[in-house]
This record gives sequence, structure tokens and C-alpha cells, in this order.
Amino acid sequence: MHEHSAHAEHVYTSAQRDSAAASSPVVASWRRCMTMHQLAPEDQRAPLRLTDQEFRRAREQSEQLIASATEELDRLFTTVGRAGCCLLLTDKNGIALERRGAAGDDKEFRELGLWTGSVWTEASIGTNGIGTALADERAVAIFRDQHFFCSNTSLSCTTAPIRDHRGRVAAALDISTCRDDVNEMTLAILTQTVRDAAMRIELNLFRSAFAGARFLMVPAGANSAAALLAVDRHDLVLGATRAARIALQLDDKRIAAGIPAADALHEAGVCQQDEIVEAEKAALLRALSRAGGNVSQAAIALGISRATLHRKMKKLDLHRSG
Repeated sequence: MHEHSAHAEHVYTSAQRDSAAASSPVVASWRRCMTMHQLAPEDQRAPLRLTDQEFRRAREQSEQLIASATEELDRLFTTVGRAGCCLLLTDKNGIALERRGAAGDDKEFRELGLWTGSVWTEASIGTNGIGTALADERAVAIFRDQHFFCSNTSLSCTTAPIRDHRGRVAAALDISTCRDDVNEMTLAILTQTVRDAAMRIELNLFRSAFAGARFLMVPAGANSAAALLAVDRHDLVLGATRAARIALQLDDKRIAAGIPAADALHEAGVCQQDEIVEAEKAALLRALSRAGGNVSQAAIALGISRATLHRKMKKLDLHRSG
């Protein structure tokens, strides 16, 4: 019990202190818990739980998210499940929609509320990986006594937000563990693992939102794998992942206006105009070659109209009969 009161005291004093440490994301979260959500760290509590009907409705509203995440959750669980970790996928409201855990760990996780139908927002259960990642809209790791409530200090969790096809936070993916041999190094490895898995779910969501489109990877340094454009058959941008939006300075308005992918890439200086021209020329030549020089057939293969292909050929100085 003494341990719990010491933790509560630490939370109160840190939240009131005006220092560099007090501006950390964890302390900022503690302050929100006390001022916005009127919570007290010494309270023993479990997260709020939905009724069966509310839970069914939440799952129905997130059908596409669950479909895009299932395979990734199964794969991730084979990696971390045996190490005493459980996985939660939540919607943007912190509702745990899907869970993966080993049967031997179920009792402990269930008592803590790491279960489907639980609400892991800061308002519900104070500073925690899921609630704080959703509040800050970025990946976070909350290590043991960084949790707000004394009842959660045995827990270490690391969470990454998942964004929808328009770059808005739509969900969160969390790995939690109660193992007492977890140190900050282990947590750092799990953090990278959960971020990579969240990115793959995000890309699955993006591809399903633009089914039938072509996808271009935007050269964006370390974020290249996450920077995708969806383009139509006229090479107009239909959508962009958050990483692509940042790299190319795109927003909903510019996308709705119908910007050609080549222009978006060129404006951002992501690749040279002559590189784009060469790539386009090579693609047209391949299609023409496969169609034996027949422009109509090549246009069908490229998914563009005959007139568009003729215009491109003229622009690129490609003369073929057909």
C-alpha cells in the first residue's frame, strides 16, 4: 500500500512542478488526467466497459479496420505472444475491438481490463499507452510507474496510432506486458515492432479505400514505405497516406482539385522532372511493344483512353502507327 501512496505522491508533485521534466509527454498526460478528467492517482480502478450491444455496434462501425488488421495481429502475436505480451486493437475512441493473448496470461490481463469491450482512453483509465497515443496522436511507450493510476504500475505498454486513408487517427495498436523483467531496452524493441505493424495496417486500410487504383511509392527518406499515392488511370492523385501528404505538402483540398502525380512529385522536388518523363516514356514503350505497336490495345492495357495515349505520345515524341 505504501508503494501506491508513494506513486500517487510522485504524480501530484511532478504534475505541479514547473521544470523541463514536467513538460514531458507523460507529465503532460498526468496533468490532463487531473485537470480535464478529474482523476486521482491513488484510486484503484479498471477501465470502463461497454455493454454487449455497444460493443457490437463499435465493431460494426470498424468492420474495415478489423478486416485490414486481422492478419497483422495474428502475425504480430506469433512474434510477441509467447513472451507474455497481449495485443489490443482499439478504435479512435479507445474501445478495444480485437485482442490477442496467451491463455496462461488471460487472468492477469482480464483483471487489468486488457480485454475486448474495455475503454482505454485517458478519461477512462488515466495515462496509458492507448489513451495517451490517441490524445497525442503519436506513438508512445508507458513504462510501469509512468501510468497514472497505482493499479496499473505493474504494466508496461507501447502503442502506435493508425491513420485512415485521409491521414486522420482512426485506431491504435498496443502491446502490453506485466512481466517484471521488462526493461526500457525491451520496451524500445517492442515499440519499433508495434510501429511497423501499425504502419502495415495503415497501408492495408489505404489500399482498401482506393481499391482498383494504382499505387506509387513516394521517395520520402525513412518514411518511404509509408508514403503512398493512389492514382487513377489519368495519373491524377486520388489519395495520399499521411507520410505522402507531409512529403508532398498535399491536403484534401489539393487532392480534390485533381493534381497530376507528376506535378505533385515535381513541385516537392522529390524527383527530377526528367526522371518522371523517362519513367513515363519507358512505361508507354513497354505497353506499345507488348501490343505490337497497336495504340488502341496499348491504351486498353494502360487503362487510359486512346486520345490520352496519343496526347502522351506526342508530348514524349513517340511516333508509332496503330
